[in-house]
Amino acid sequence: MTAQTDSPGSVTAVYKVSGMSCGHCEGAVSGEISELPGVSSVKAVASTGEVTVVSAAPLDEEAVRAAVDEAGFELVGKA
Repeated sequence: MTAQTDSPGSVTAVYKVSGMSCGHCEGAVSGEISELPGVSSVKAVASTGEVTVVSAAPLDEEAVRAAVDEAGFELVGKA
């Protein structure tokens, strides 16, 4: 599990997502994940397939999976 705290009360996790190929893909994934409760920042990078999420507490991976699925992509797991 890749999780670290950036500042007091925040957790950073990096996920691998398959299928992203452009900025529009990054925006779709970021938009869905950012709607999850407690999420303060999302950065998706299509070229690496990595999505970095900063949240107030560790996120439920199934909730992240559902958000990525809603955007039309597949969550591979944590990077």
